[in-house]
Formats: sequence, structure tokens, C-alpha cells
Amino acid sequence: MSNDEALKKYDIKKYRTPDGYTSDICVFTIVSEFDGEYKPPLMDLKLMLIQRAALDAEGNPNIEASKWALPGGFVQEDESAFEAAKRELEEETSVSGVHVKHFGVYDQPGRDPRGWIISNAHYAIVPEHSLSLRKAQDDAAEVELFSVKEVLKLDLAFDHRKIIEDAINVITNDLLQTTVAKNFLPEFFTYSELQAVLKTVTYDPAIVSEQSFSRKIKTLPFIKEAEGKTSRTSKKPTQLYTFIEMDVVKPIYTARY
Repeated sequence: MSNDEALKKYDIKKYRTPDGYTSDICVFTIVSEFDGEYKPPLMDLKLMLIQRAALDAEGNPNIEASKWALPGGFVQEDESAFEAAKRELEEETSVSGVHVKHFGVYDQPGRDPRGWIISNAHYAIVPEHSLSLRKAQDDAAEVELFSVKEVLKLDLAFDHRKIIEDAINVITNDLLQTTVAKNFLPEFFTYSELQAVLKTVTYDPAIVSEQSFSRKIKTLPFIKEAEGKTSRTSKKPTQLYTFIEMDVVKPIYTARY
């Protein structure tokens, strides 16, 4: 039987279709704060959220109004969920040009009070300057950065708590199992600056111990000593390091080489 013949016998009315198909985006960054001279920066992993406006774009009462939520919205018929994620991110926050990755599908019954709505979740981890022009637009009343230490205490819309928890796990794996940490460091950095980035997602003794990590960094094959030293993180001049482009074995910071 050909496809044409099969389609003639296919009855689309036999199957219930979802009431909506959406994309949500978790955008993370690491913010640095300096706590005095000769000290490494204090770094904090943050997530960008929007506050849902009281009214939607058509002037109707908004679902989950005033709650904090991930940027996102409905996928249009002529685009993929990935394309919708980037479009919605720009429409609601003015943020564009970030590298977005898909990490999950959320279809738990009852996850959305509007009906049977399936969402694709995406994430990005970007330098803070990529979010410097953020501005609430469309049906977003506010757009803010929240520390991951406090974000799960907020009154969050839909099932975004679950999505965020999963995204934090993904980001933790990225920071510990790839060299993405270099996006938050100068080209030449000290061991304590790299350690500060990694400590935003882990309490692993191999990383949080000053002595252990100062020894560990010298054994990592994707990092090499650079010429010169610096006093920006210690009164005593400290060795500078830089990343080497190479394929790495996971996990890269806690494994033994």
C-alpha cells in the first residue's frame, strides 16, 4: 500500500492532539564580585527569569500572572521548538545571539492549567555581558537575574521548578565535565580563579580544598602554565595558567590523571 493510499484510510480525528506546544529557556551566567584586593573573586551562578505580566499580549488576564517564570512561549507552526526558544528569548528579554541547547521534554499531565501542553526545555550558559542589554518585553513585566541558591524559593509558574532543577544538574555537568569554565575567566588565570568558577556548582573536596586544587591544576592535561605570575588574587605572586584546546575525558576536574 502506498503512502497516498494509507493516508486516505488515516483518520486524524481518532487521535487527541495537545492543546499547545511550547519552548522554555534556562539562561545561566556567573557573576563575579570582588571582596577586596589580593583576593580571588566571589562567583555566583545565576539564572535569568521573567515575571509574568498581569495581562497577555491581547490584553487578557495572564495565566500564572505575577509569578516568576522561565522565558518561553508557544511554538509556531512554521518553526521548530529550538527556533521558538531563541525567538521567545529575544521577544521577552531582548537577549539574542546566545548558544542554546535542548535538554528535556516536559509532558507530565496537569503541568499547565491551560490544558495538555508539552514543553521543550533549552539552556544556555553565557558570560554576564551577554545579558547586559536584557529588558522585559512582550508579556514579561520584569526580567531579573537570581542566584540559584534563592531561585527555588520563589513562587514559580507552571512546573518551572522541576525544569530549573534539571537544568541546574545539566549546568553542573557542563562546568565539571567540559572546559566551559574558560568562558568566565581571563585568558590567563590563577588556580583560585578557576576554583571560584567551579565552586558555584560543587562542594567536591577535590575542588573546594585550596591545597588539593592547587596541586590538581598542575596535573590537568588541558591546562598549562603560562608565562608570568600575578598578585591580583594573592599578595604573593601566583602562577598563571591557560586552557589548551583538546578533547578531554569526563569528569575532568575530579578524575585522576
